Amino acid sequence: MTENQENQSALNWEGKFAALKCCIIIPTFNNAGTLEKVIADVSNYTRQVIVVNDGSTDDTADVLQKFNFLQVIAYKPNQGKGIALQLGFARAIEKGYSYAITIDSDGQHFPNDIPWFIEKISAEPGSLIIGARNMEQLMVPGKSSMGNKISTFWFRFETGISLPDTQSGYRLYPLLPLKGMRFLTSKYEFEIEVIVRAAWKGVPVTSVPVSVYYAPAETRVSHFRPFTDFSRVSLLNVFLVLIAVFYIKPRNLLRSLKKKNIRQRVREELFNQAESSASKSVAVGFGVFMGIVPVWGYQMLIAISIAALLKMNKVLVIIAANISIPPLIPVIIYMSYHLGGVLLQHPSGELTFSSSLSLEWIKHNFYQYVVGSIALAVFAGICAGLITFIFLKLFRKQPA
Repeated sequence: MTENQENQSALNWEGKFAALKCCIIIPTFNNAGTLEKVIADVSNYTRQVIVVNDGSTDDTADVLQKFNFLQVIAYKPNQGKGIALQLGFARAIEKGYSYAITIDSDGQHFPNDIPWFIEKISAEPGSLIIGARNMEQLMVPGKSSMGNKISTFWFRFETGISLPDTQSGYRLYPLLPLKGMRFLTSKYEFEIEVIVRAAWKGVPVTSVPVSVYYAPAETRVSHFRPFTDFSRVSLLNVFLVLIAVFYIKPRNLLRSLKKKNIRQRVREELFNQAESSASKSVAVGFGVFMGIVPVWGYQMLIAISIAALLKMNKVLVIIAANISIPPLIPVIIYMSYHLGGVLLQHPSGELTFSSSLSLEWIKHNFYQYVVGSIALAVFAGICAGLITFIFLKLFRKQPA
């Protein structure tokens, strides 16, 4: 390619970046040896480049002075990659950009993969795009490959989205969904938190294949601390899993019921011929159990969360859990209380639903009620499941 052709190509790419309102963000910490080449190669596509100097103590500042088109954010001491990226996003939003491509400064990523991101976002606007590395390459360290597999598993569990690579720092972020978000993390684990929370917010998360280069171990500059950073990532995933199970999955289910005709959804779930009779029976039995077990106020939330986690028929679980409708609540409490007395082998005090039912009386007999309600929940759940199974076997049309 001649010099004129190269200049024309650079102008074409600069025009595409301008049309998309896209910039490049390069977070860096003590990578002066590779940073200059990364910036030079990136400038072949655009000069809308933000470099975040995250407290470097080497010659990074001198390298940055060689490029007059950079927007530089510099501070000391080192705060962590998550903070660097958040500051880069804030500057990009302030400058009016809609998208930002992040690329590491250690030479691991190849700027000539940038066109893949531009083509992908042009076809799928608003997406968060991860540059998926080929983790089966011989040069990839074993700990990186294993860590990526673990991270990918938890990301799929937390969001329902399957990705080939969740730890790559080579990404294209849509900036508007990130505006105003407050993040919990500040270091490497931020790159996990941001894609999970973006997915929860409804941002499509997808990927494009990219190349990767791992320098020999003796020359590689890495700031990743295996024990500390793996521990931080693990704690983050515990927190995200709890939120996913007890809030995100129930929320998504309720939203899907609002978006779709509820009667149609119920019919589909109730008469789904592809689902076995045993599976439907388990869902009914579990729903009845959750409707009786003494977690008043949280029964439906817990039922939906566990149903989503165990991939049960959620509609059947919700219907069966409504056994605790107001007219039946006194009956359930009465039966639970007296069954508790039988199991604890002491006579039950009289239970009457009147103004004389004091808080002191409830406290004194609460243990008896809890034991009885758990036993009743188990018994009623098993009976409901068995009755449902027998009914389905007798009257359900078998698939052709």
